[in-house]
Amino acid sequence: MKASVKWTDGRQFVAETGSGHSVVIDGPPDHGGRNTGPRPMEMLLMGLGACTSFDVLDILEKSRAPVEDCVASIEAERADAVPSVFTKIHVHFTVTGKGLKEKQVQRAVELSADKYCSASIMLAKGGVDVTHSFTIVES
Repeated sequence: MKASVKWTDGRQFVAETGSGHSVVIDGPPDHGGRNTGPRPMEMLLMGLGACTSFDVLDILEKSRAPVEDCVASIEAERADAVPSVFTKIHVHFTVTGKGLKEKQVQRAVELSADKYCSASIMLAKGGVDVTHSFTIVES
């Protein structure tokens, strides 16, 4: 897996993945950015959310759960001192479908958190308190 990050100006960068996808990353104006894209630490949270959502959906679909929608809402706390690392991250899934079983959704979330989500497990092993919860919405 590869990626490149090219500085454009101010605190703006264009990141490109090995698979050819690009995203603009920028800082806030008070740090020399123009607010044209997500901050680097926001990108980490989005990556975590996508990684664990991928797993949850994959597990639920394999168990033939009737999922119609899945949203991962991520909240994080950072250390006050530099480096301002994440200290706590909470991922809350809102899973929508007809007749979803609580045990199926719980199992999918737990398997992602404990076994499959590389991003979540890596952060937890690095000392971040990563927690997960879910809500089921009947469609």
